[in-house]
Amino acid sequence: GPSDRMLNRVLLVLAAVVDVTLGYTAASHRVGGLKARSAFTRRMQMVGEGAAAYLGDLDGSKVKVGIIKARWNAEICDSLVKGCRSALTELKVEDANIFETSVPGSFELPLASRLLALSGQVDVIVAVGCLIDGETTHFDVISNAVAKGLMDVSLSTATPVVFGVLTCNTIDQAIARSSGGHNHGEDWGKTAVEMAILRGSALGKFKQGTMGFSTEPASAGSSGSGPAFPSPDRVGF
Repeated sequence: GPSDRMLNRVLLVLAAVVDVTLGYTAASHRVGGLKARSAFTRRMQMVGEGAAAYLGDLDGSKVKVGIIKARWNAEICDSLVKGCRSALTELKVEDANIFETSVPGSFELPLASRLLALSGQVDVIVAVGCLIDGETTHFDVISNAVAKGLMDVSLSTATPVVFGVLTCNTIDQAIARSSGGHNHGEDWGKTAVEMAILRGSALGKFKQGTMGFSTEPASAGSSGSGPAFPSPDRVGF
């Protein structure tokens, strides 16, 4: 009857009000979440703006460094390698002890790094690339794969592999990090020398101590090849 129709109309109105309210609430939650994420991202970016603290008296005069550069985003990668070489020169790494090669893109860096590590010709590797976000998930897939691949090479070969791959949202971000006031390649070069020294002090350049670390020089009968490593306490042990 009329009363039933009226009741149905009231229920429909109430349902519509509830739907709108829930929709606004959900939208509000999404906006709030995005704002929180944006603020967190800004904080993290601010934290990452400063350069790492490196030891001031590293001597890389006998360290052998391998640089593997991706040719994708070539201008960015070339600038990063230039910064890396500048830092290596500053730390007395001889040009003859720097091996440089290139691969098509960042995805090829892990395999190339593993092959170079297994050759035994270098003490540390700097893998240089640049990935810029696009319209698909390709960026995320490649970034994660490359990061894990390079880490796996480090752990499986005991040869440090410096993660020199920019993962940027825009080309402007990549340019800012490969030139101007803070070329990240310079940081990677310094990291390479420090990690080469750490590796050498742990794996036989000095007499074996606890966990392979010792401040005593290698015996006269041991191999004299490779870097002349300082005592381990100079690299944090």
